[in-house]
Amino acid sequence: MIVTKFENQENWLDARKGKITGTRLKDIVVKRGTGYKIGFYELIAEKLAIPESEFDGYIPNETPMNRGTRLQKYAMLRFEEETGKKVNGDIVMWSREDNSDIAISPDGVINDEEAVEVKCLASSRHVEAFLTQKVPDEYEFQALQYFIVNEKLYTLYFIFYDPRIPAKDFFYLTINRSDVEEDIVTYQAYQEKVLIEVEEIVKKLSPL
Repeated sequence: MIVTKFENQENWLDARKGKITGTRLKDIVVKRGTGYKIGFYELIAEKLAIPESEFDGYIPNETPMNRGTRLQKYAMLRFEEETGKKVNGDIVMWSREDNSDIAISPDGVINDEEAVEVKCLASSRHVEAFLTQKVPDEYEFQALQYFIVNEKLYTLYFIFYDPRIPAKDFFYLTINRSDVEEDIVTYQAYQEKVLIEVEEIVKKLSPL
């Protein structure tokens, strides 16, 4: 066994990167027949990532939301360069004509039939999305909502951008309406049902 002593916590934290430690083991071990857990992708990201502080414009203690907003324009520029498609990044909201309470705020619009969603995630999640070629579970419904709201939309480009992973800082996944047709019908109906229930409760609780 090798014992290493550290003078401060910062050096200790740096030394832990890319290693399976006791606290991380629970995020590595998987049950037989299941896929990798997030700790697997964290190990890969820590071995590949460049410290964010080495980039121009680094903002200490920046929140993930603010970081995503800041990097979004660069992600869309990369998409335009690689695809030749022009993206309109104006701040807009789409709502269904038959029910304006069903809505989505697209990150970018190419035309009536194409739009983009941008994610600048933690490096581990970025690596996971690239290796699995899947939209992370927590964003599946967000992607689906694009198609539910805009009945003309045929293709959504789900963009991932993380300059800390120079080996694969940018990629995108293509989702076509035909891939999610059944879910569109199911979850549009679900939202309509929920909104009816909400309206009934609001009427009951509102003063006469």
